Parts: sequence; C-alpha cells; structure tokens
Amino acid sequence: MFTQADLGEVDGCQAINLPEQEAWMNIHKNARLTPLRRRELVVRLESGEHIGAAAERLGISVRTARKWWVRFREEGAHGLLDRSSRPHRSPRQTAPAIALGIKVLRRQRWTCAEIGQAVGVSAATAARVLRPLGLSRRGRCEPPPAVMRYEHQRPGDLVHLDTKKLGHIGGVGHRITGHVSRLHRARGIGWQFLHVAIDDHSRTAYLELLPDELGVTVSAFVRRALGWFRRQGVRVRRILSDNGSGYRSHSFRATCRALHVRVQRTRPYTPRTNGKAERFIQTALREWAYRRPYYTTADRAAALPRWLEHYNCARPHRGLGSHPPVSRLPNGNNLMLAHS
Repeated sequence: MFTQADLGEVDGCQAINLPEQEAWMNIHKNARLTPLRRRELVVRLESGEHIGAAAERLGISVRTARKWWVRFREEGAHGLLDRSSRPHRSPRQTAPAIALGIKVLRRQRWTCAEIGQAVGVSAATAARVLRPLGLSRRGRCEPPPAVMRYEHQRPGDLVHLDTKKLGHIGGVGHRITGHVSRLHRARGIGWQFLHVAIDDHSRTAYLELLPDELGVTVSAFVRRALGWFRRQGVRVRRILSDNGSGYRSHSFRATCRALHVRVQRTRPYTPRTNGKAERFIQTALREWAYRRPYYTTADRAAALPRWLEHYNCARPHRGLGSHPPVSRLPNGNNLMLAHS
C-alpha cells in the first residue's frame, strides 16, 4: 500500500514528479483523475468493488480504470503518477555531435545558412538548435564589454546631464496596479521632462521637472543647476551629456562657453558612458515617480523636492560607503546637520 505523501496533494493545480525527474505537467483542477482520485480508484478495487462500478462512480471509462489498475499492480504507488509525454525515440532529432558543431561554428560568428551548409542540415535546423542556447542572434556571441568604473577626484570635476520623459498623470497606471491588459490609457495627455544634473564625485543631484527638452530649456536648466552647485561650495568645470538635440543646440553651447564649462559627449548609442546619470534616473523612478500612486501630475511634482533632499542629505549610497552624497561636499556636514 502507499501513503498520500507518495502522491502529493495541492489544492487546485498539482505538479507531479518523481524525485529523480523534472516536473513536466500541471494537472487541471477539474481533471477527472488526479493522483488522489487514482488512489481512490485503487482502494475501491482492492476492497473488491467491480471495476465497472468503480469507473462509473468516478465518471471515467472502464478502459481508463483498467489502465491505472494495471499500472498500480506492476509499479506500485509510482505507477499512479503522470509520465512524461516525451517519446522514447526521436529518430529525427539532431545528433549531439552535429548540435555541438553548430554551437562551435556559431561562436565563430557563422550565419545559420553557413553553419547548415557546413554540417549538412538546414538553416532552420541550425537556428532551432541555437535558440535554447541563447545564440539565436550573433551579437550574443560577443563577450559583454568590460565594466570600466571611474570617479573624479573632486566635486565639480564632472557633472552628468540627462533627461527622462514622464507622462502626465490621468489616473493610476499599470506600474502601480500591475494590470496591463484592458488598461485605460490616457492618450494625448502630454509629457513632462525630468532634467538631471548629478556630480560624478559626490553623486549629489539637482533635478527639475520641465515641459520640454529644447535647447533653450536645457540652457536655462544648466544655469540654475550650476548656480545651485555653486551655493553648495562646488564649482563645476566639466559637463558630460548625451547627443540629444537640446545638448547639441547653439543655445546650450553658448551657455556653456559663457559659464566657462567644458562640454563632453557620450559615444552614440552607448548609454553606459553616462552611467551615473542613467543609474540615478532609475533610482528616482523607483523611489519617487513610481513609489506610490499619484492622482495628479501636481501631486507627483510636489513630492520631488522632499525626496531629492532625502536622497542628497540622508539616503545611504553604496558607492560612497553607505554615506549620503552631501558628505563629500565642502559644506556637507552643515547640510547634514540642517537636514537632521
């Protein structure tokens, strides 16, 4: 005989597998014969009940009842578990040696057509072998670029600039509710732009929510940002930005010349070059923009100054030894005392 632990039971769906096998099937909650019902069938037949009567009580055919009865008599309790639907033989399966050759040639950046011609299979077969290996695209054959971390020695040596587009709020969205399907979308409601200036050495940030990212707007933001850093005792000497139109405008370049600030640009299509700004934007989205539901755009904007003060003056930063960013500014101790 067997115990109920041999079969396992879960309300609703069940995942049945032997200890040495992978789980391969979830039984539907309305299935006629779950392992528990198969056990009931076996108990009835062992007690002497006729197989036809037992099948009728359980709502199954006599043939099905006989199948499970034979499996139980031959294999015991494990005979009542589901079996893999994988066939015993797969004559048309790609041979392991050929699959290995496909993988090796892919690592040498061969196309699927070239691989198929070399090993004697079709290009589709080569692609099918490569897909589970994560090599369906040749770009994935390249090793990931080496991580190059840097940090300038003094505050103001480099300030990262970036922007992030945020939609106006017309209701609580899927980032808060988690419901994507049948979501009511407020189309044409407009955008706001989060402008970011973050110091490379201290990670101290200055933010503004502005209506666009045009050259005139970016230029005015840079003036206010550099003025704010100057009041913190930091003189900005260099700026790093991406290749957005606002940062390539005549107005922006003229503003930087007037402020005696050197401008650098990131490599095109390489956001990691401006990684500190990109990472800070993700932090701002997670801890401010999508931290809680906002019912209006004004509510979200009103929460920004308080969160920014917390980020600069109190929030521990892992890159700074769990100290807040202002701890690296010339008058950082006074700012931290004022915040506390």
